[in-house]
Amino acid sequence: MKLLKETKIGNLVLQNSMAMAPMTRSRADINGIVNELTVLYYQQRSSAGLIMSEAINISEQAIGSPFTPGIYNQDQIEAWKKVTQVVHENGGKIFAQLWHTGRVGHSIDKNGVLPVAPSAIAIQGQQHFTSQGPKDYETPRALENSEIKHIVEEFAQAALNAMEAGFDGVELHAAFGYLPNQFLVESSNQRTDEYGGSVENRSRFVLEVMEAMVQAIGADKVGIKLSPSIPYNSIIDSDPTTLYTYLLNSLDKLPLAYVQLMNAMFPTDDLPQYPRDVMGVFGPATKHMIIANGGYTRESGEAELDKGIASMISYGSLFISNPDLPKRFELNAELIQPDRATMYGGGENGYTDYPFIN
Repeated sequence: MKLLKETKIGNLVLQNSMAMAPMTRSRADINGIVNELTVLYYQQRSSAGLIMSEAINISEQAIGSPFTPGIYNQDQIEAWKKVTQVVHENGGKIFAQLWHTGRVGHSIDKNGVLPVAPSAIAIQGQQHFTSQGPKDYETPRALENSEIKHIVEEFAQAALNAMEAGFDGVELHAAFGYLPNQFLVESSNQRTDEYGGSVENRSRFVLEVMEAMVQAIGADKVGIKLSPSIPYNSIIDSDPTTLYTYLLNSLDKLPLAYVQLMNAMFPTDDLPQYPRDVMGVFGPATKHMIIANGGYTRESGEAELDKGIASMISYGSLFISNPDLPKRFELNAELIQPDRATMYGGGENGYTDYPFIN
């Protein structure tokens, strides 16, 4: 199986072509510090070729959901060191996914401070999970130009912090409607300065962040996650093909580790401009290694690799409930389905108590 074959990211040798996708689990403490259960959780899944950590807040402003981890102070860094050490001791590799949620948050969990965004436009038709239950989204505060420059610097510092914590690299979460994604599309970015308007201007923030992180930690250590055909969190663009083709072409100028592309996971019948074949349309737009994400099984993941566009497949919920997923794929063994009720928050139940194959 190609899924079980060794592969490489730069000089990093990976034991197979299966990645564990980033997944929010909301089990950090109120100060964004991960605990011993988190250490065990990642240790159990060290047989993945590459682990991408749950999304990690780059600053206090970046926080969107309660009990999500950070990497912007020393206590947080020290806690992550235990995770990376145990993953490495068990033969695994791990990247830190770096996160700024932008408008995908609520002041309830931000000490009363409004979320920020490229423009003062609220998410419509959805609610946000807060520490006080589901709440309608607030209208965010539009970022000043100088604040944007500062956030770029915070991403670079977070990348340095991740390397101090022992991660093998970092991934920018530029998908699923979070701050970088908000800058990219028209529905959330109506700025008239250098960060808004044209495709080039709307791509500027993401490109500046990626360049800053590469400059901070070096070649083949920075990846990016993109969701070109996902409208979730009120992310709508009139011409996503042109937008993301430009972005991917521009990213080719940087020595990146990979580009992780998410499949179209939501109905887009009323959005005919959104390609359903994400890998076929956007994969050829970049020279970088492609990691395909979103809804893959053992069979469909193998078939995707056979197409020759993606070099790795990342699995999300299957890694939650099958910590030894590569072994189960090897044996074509029965897979355990995840308990959706225990995905977010809580303790070991639904986190570290899923069984290994006998």
